[in-house]
Amino acid sequence: MAENAYATAHRQFDKAVRYVNIKTGIAEYLRTPKRELSVNFPVEMDDGSVRVFTGYRVHHNTALGPTKGGIRYHPDVSLDDVRALAMWMTWKCAVVGLPYGGAKGGVICDPKALSVRELENLTRRYATEISVLMSPQGDIPAPDVGTGEREMAWIMDTYSMHRGYSVPAVVTGKPLAIGGSLGRSEATGRGVMVTTLEALKRKNMAIEGTRVVIQGFGKVGAPAAFLIEERGAKVIAVSDARGGVYNSHGLNTRNLLAYASAQGTVVGYKPAEPIANAELLELECDVLMPCALENQITATNAPRVRAKIVAEGANGPLTPEADELLTDQGVFIIPDILCNAGGVTVSYFEWVQDLQSFFWGEDEINERLRQIMVRGFNQILRIAHEQKVDTRTAAQILAIQRVAEAVMLRGIYP
Repeated sequence: MAENAYATAHRQFDKAVRYVNIKTGIAEYLRTPKRELSVNFPVEMDDGSVRVFTGYRVHHNTALGPTKGGIRYHPDVSLDDVRALAMWMTWKCAVVGLPYGGAKGGVICDPKALSVRELENLTRRYATEISVLMSPQGDIPAPDVGTGEREMAWIMDTYSMHRGYSVPAVVTGKPLAIGGSLGRSEATGRGVMVTTLEALKRKNMAIEGTRVVIQGFGKVGAPAAFLIEERGAKVIAVSDARGGVYNSHGLNTRNLLAYASAQGTVVGYKPAEPIANAELLELECDVLMPCALENQITATNAPRVRAKIVAEGANGPLTPEADELLTDQGVFIIPDILCNAGGVTVSYFEWVQDLQSFFWGEDEINERLRQIMVRGFNQILRIAHEQKVDTRTAAQILAIQRVAEAVMLRGIYP
């Protein structure tokens, strides 16, 4: 049984907070969500029946600014998952220096089993239920697993209808035509690519011919794949929820993406041989990018991971036990709160552009993203060196210090 994600988030925090000089009460405050909203709401289905769905929105911390975080549609969504993801969002924003606190939302549903109309009904009703928390200055949702541009457009429209005027800055990850940002769709994968290049430099490994294995070929894994391939790396294996494909000579990731878009899966792609997800994680490679869900590498399979670098495109793909085992094996881990922070960084750019009604070019966005990711990477490595800790603990130390400082400077109201 995989560890509860919220318990994992607490274990990571407790390990790092020992290195930060703050009062016990402040530490307790930082490991506890600020507010939690649970909603049960009816949705009219295509056959005229009504189903009740359960959703959540959790705000972890607001010391640095409004809360930011995605909305997940998945059958396995739980309140503890949402709490953990909100907490990680707080650290993620703090690590890369964004003026946000962390939030997360989710609805327990299988989006693949719903029609477009049912999904729209569900999204608009959920948005209405959580709109008591939402605003461009208060809480700004974004896409996550099971949601995308379409759902963000519905949320923005629903919120705007209630206000009587358009409020594009209330969500990010929207379509370009209604205030979305250039570069947003590739942003998380681009951040994974940028931090991987930095890790390769630190290990004195050339990018040319670097063998990369990617678990998850969706909004994060696919851009990470073709962006790192463009830099000269060789993507030798990729998987999605249905299975994986492997070619030791390298896959053509753009062709694979076209195939997966048409077929709905990478399974069956030629020229490549099938590979099971479990085998894929244990392939001999230079870089392993887990870009799917939590708890993919555990104490059970970590000893068989043969990558030199693990770049966490997903949130929480390693359990704490796997962390320790891989670190002991000399694996360089790029922690999730830095590695996949490209998405929230460009979400921040989108929010700023919406507030100003002034939009930037894609080259400018990509360059600003690169600078922020590289700065965060270097700051984490400096702390890891100074405190003699692993990279994840260093990232948590940096984040906790920043949020704790904001709490102390603001003071305890009243």
